[in-house]
Amino acid sequence: MTYTATVITVSDRAFNRVYIDQSGPAVFQMLEDAGYQMASAFIIPDEKNKIIETLRSACSDGVNLIVTTGGTGFSPRDLTPEATRAVIEREAPGIAEYMRMKSMQITPRGMLSRGIAGICGNSLIVNLPGSPKGAKENLGFILPHLTHGLDMLNGTKES
Repeated sequence: MTYTATVITVSDRAFNRVYIDQSGPAVFQMLEDAGYQMASAFIIPDEKNKIIETLRSACSDGVNLIVTTGGTGFSPRDLTPEATRAVIEREAPGIAEYMRMKSMQITPRGMLSRGIAGICGNSLIVNLPGSPKGAKENLGFILPHLTHGLDMLNGTKES
């Protein structure tokens, strides 16, 4: 089965064109290369209500995999995990734990990521770091395993 995916970059600076977003396009390309049908890509500001609105919209559109980049650090405006928690119905903590564990094998600063993952309806939402390197590494850690989870979530496979 082919699954749909959306990439949401959460960054005030990219939204305001202070710099060009590199993590969103890199993640988009990785998902496309992995066979996902890319539904859309967005750049939105670090505003909790805007993040919630964008996530809910993607879920209601039936997007299977929603990947965010950015807003997972310690800055006061890094609110992507909090917005994601407001949208999901069930958390999938193993995904975020695995990404942090693998990240810490590369850099101890991997422990500083606050990203989460969870389920809203038939959609899986995964928060990635905002740096292009961190976003690509973290998606690379989990990408080979996501199809199995989406199969179970969408009833095409049993656990």
